[in-house]
Amino acid sequence: MSRAEIDPTKSYRLEELIDIAETNNPRTRIAWEQAKQAADRLGIARSDYFPHLAALALSGDERAIEPWPKPLDTPEGFIKIELPVVESGVELGYNVFDFGRRGARVEASKAIRLATVAGFQRTNQDVAFRVVTDYFNLITAEERLEASRQIVKTAQTTQDAAEAQLANGRSTLPDVLNARAANAQAAYDLQASIGAVDTARVVLRESIGVEPSDAILVEQPAGIPLPTEVTESTAKLVNLALQQRPDLRAISEKLRAANAEVKGAKSEYLPTIQLAASAAREQLWPSLYAQGSNPFGYADETVWSVGMAVRWTIFDGGARKNELRLANSRNREAQDEKREKEDAIGREVWSAFVQFRTAVRQHEAAETLLTSASTSYDASLDAYKYGVKNLVDLVTAENQLAQARLAVVQSRSAVRIDAANLDYATGNLLRKQTAVAQTAAKP
Repeated sequence: MSRAEIDPTKSYRLEELIDIAETNNPRTRIAWEQAKQAADRLGIARSDYFPHLAALALSGDERAIEPWPKPLDTPEGFIKIELPVVESGVELGYNVFDFGRRGARVEASKAIRLATVAGFQRTNQDVAFRVVTDYFNLITAEERLEASRQIVKTAQTTQDAAEAQLANGRSTLPDVLNARAANAQAAYDLQASIGAVDTARVVLRESIGVEPSDAILVEQPAGIPLPTEVTESTAKLVNLALQQRPDLRAISEKLRAANAEVKGAKSEYLPTIQLAASAAREQLWPSLYAQGSNPFGYADETVWSVGMAVRWTIFDGGARKNELRLANSRNREAQDEKREKEDAIGREVWSAFVQFRTAVRQHEAAETLLTSASTSYDASLDAYKYGVKNLVDLVTAENQLAQARLAVVQSRSAVRIDAANLDYATGNLLRKQTAVAQTAAKP
């Protein structure tokens, strides 16, 4: 399958990227093929309910030697018989009753098919969540790049102020050198931010399943308000996850398949009733190599046979016993796996909820920090220009402003990713339902 092409001049929305990934990412294609294979295996299991009809054709020749008394016109003491034969026909076999063997196989195949479908759905959610994460990581890298540019401007402002103070005789050369060093450090960090953006683009292209490159543009989610609250309780969120998580549903279907395997293993202790029938056209040219003319005649007749058979295995060296033990063990394994997954889902929902709540609080604190740091820097810059504060105070305020800008960018990204993680943990991702995390209504 050819890979999707990305237009390097187009800015892609998050929904478009998810759609590309679902149709192009190898993981989704693998999961889809596994689901189709499970459907084919179900068709194979169901075929046991139908009779099996086969066409037969036979052509051969046989020569046999039979002892024969010499007094009966056989000087050699034996006769030679040759039997050419040509036969064509059909053969029918049908399992009339097997005490649930076929039903157990069909039930198990149905459950496995539903499990692979659920696995396909979870794979889509996995891929979508990875795209969401990489998308917002790219947005974060671009916002950090813009913040780094602002930091460079602030550092240049500080350097200009220091050089102006030096020119007026109210500063020293070491102060100017310190300001220049801070400006150089800001320029250095800017280059790191540029590289982070390019790396984030490569990672995003990989997650949607296209050729690795940094040639991709994304739309900024500027018009999308940040989610700030979860209206449902964590208990309801856990129950919601237990109801709609595809991976838990897949394990539940595997448990149903394991139960069916136990039924099938138990049915092996019971007999099977089978019908067999055949019909053919047979042609024979028997020949007797003896004195006189050939006493056999040519035959061209229809032959057939039909019968019922009961097959009951009495002893198999413990095979059925071990098969039943194996099926029971798989059943217990599936039960434990389901219980473990339910516990894990509860932990994941709680962790996602706590992370989102923490991210929201950190973002609120970061916004307050940015306002304070910006006011502090402006005041420190004015005070430095009037000779009230020294350069150390100004550089400290500059560093605090830089850290505040980066904190706002990082916390905003954390809120978006953790909100998506909450949908992912509850199995709500890609569903036509309201997101778990919502924007608080304005009073």
